[in-house]
Amino acid sequence: MASFGISPAAAARIADIISQKPNPESLALRVSVLAGGCNGFQYQFKLVSDRNEEDHLIEREGARVLIDPDSFELLDGAELDFIDKLMGAHFTVNNPNAASACGCGSSFSLV
Repeated sequence: MASFGISPAAAARIADIISQKPNPESLALRVSVLAGGCNGFQYQFKLVSDRNEEDHLIEREGARVLIDPDSFELLDGAELDFIDKLMGAHFTVNNPNAASACGCGSSFSLV
């Protein structure tokens, strides 16, 4: 069975972002994998209020993440994390299916 995790840091940041928006109960972070980027695929993170029937919903500590079926296959076993360092803060995906990734961590290639 396919799985996708959300780290405690990512869950806290998503819950914080959502709580500051109007109608927070209807919002979720959509994680998608799109063709493109410097390695063939790239991650997209977008706050949305619409959920498609076939979307996978992952919840943790007040955070809601939606993933479409095609992206979910490419994210099997991966974990969404949130990094907050001196050089900046951003979401990142620790993806065991990625053979390589670019320096910024927003694009990857498959084996």
